Amino acid sequence: MRCPFCGNEETQVKDSRPTEDHAAIRRRRSCPDCEQRFTTFERVQLREITVAKAGGRYQPFDRDKIIKSMQLALQKRPVTFEKIEKVTTGIVRKLESQGEHEVPSAMIGAEVMNALKDLDAVGYIRYASVYKDFRQPEDFNQFLEDVKSLQSKSRS
Repeated sequence: MRCPFCGNEETQVKDSRPTEDHAAIRRRRSCPDCEQRFTTFERVQLREITVAKAGGRYQPFDRDKIIKSMQLALQKRPVTFEKIEKVTTGIVRKLESQGEHEVPSAMIGAEVMNALKDLDAVGYIRYASVYKDFRQPEDFNQFLEDVKSLQSKSRS
């Protein structure tokens, strides 16, 4: 592992422990040259996933994009980063276990929507406003009505 501070290729692992959800290993490292410390995370990757974008482009899958989009949707909401990490790990595992090398970006967006629906209603609505690309206020109002009816059914 290369030191992010000085670029030295030799670093030492000082401590290793699993993350709370046991989906990764957290390693505390030290550089013998500059004596800086940093943390790395090691995760299991079942397979390489390529994202098929709507315009016909392809790009490598990046779990951090899911985390960032969820953090944006859940900004100032009472949801911890650990919970976002756990939900993201579940989404990634589901995508990897489907056995497909190429995954449409719409499928990833739908998985994030489903996760947010269970996690936080406001975050779900925020994410949907971008993901569903509402064009008119009526589109947004209709979506809100659908969310309200789902919530009232789940309370019954």
